Amino acid sequence: MRLHFLGSLLLTLVLVTGAQASDSLVFNNAWVRATPPNAKVAGGFVQIRNSGKTSDRLVSASSEAAERVEIHEMKMVGDVMQMRQLTEGLVIPAGQSVQLKPGSYHLMLMAPKKSIAEGQKVSITLVFEKAGKRAVEFTAAKQPPVAAAETAHNH
Repeated sequence: MRLHFLGSLLLTLVLVTGAQASDSLVFNNAWVRATPPNAKVAGGFVQIRNSGKTSDRLVSASSEAAERVEIHEMKMVGDVMQMRQLTEGLVIPAGQSVQLKPGSYHLMLMAPKKSIAEGQKVSITLVFEKAGKRAVEFTAAKQPPVAAAETAHNH
């Protein structure tokens, strides 16, 4: 009886913790760059706010709009801008926001299945270590939306 109670208590704790983790993530200014026909890649950008008490990690992403989606980082190394895939994912610290934006962290939609027209909605599933899968709707644009552009220029 006691073992059954402890097992039930542990299961409840796991379920509550998982629910809190998934509820703690908020997505703002989600957009993808509109592409010309036959584009080989498209960039995806979004602000991810973690209002939870524990960090989470964006570990992967996928979309029906592309063959695959990768998490990337661009940064200056000396005088050279370098881009690399974040194979270990991207940490979203507790109580903080991470901005995926041009010239920084971003999603790369590899081999889009067709061109992405301005105004088109693109669903991208973001997979987090703790919060699990979250489907986010991105709007295609040639330039960042005003709110995202303002955030992108804050240094």
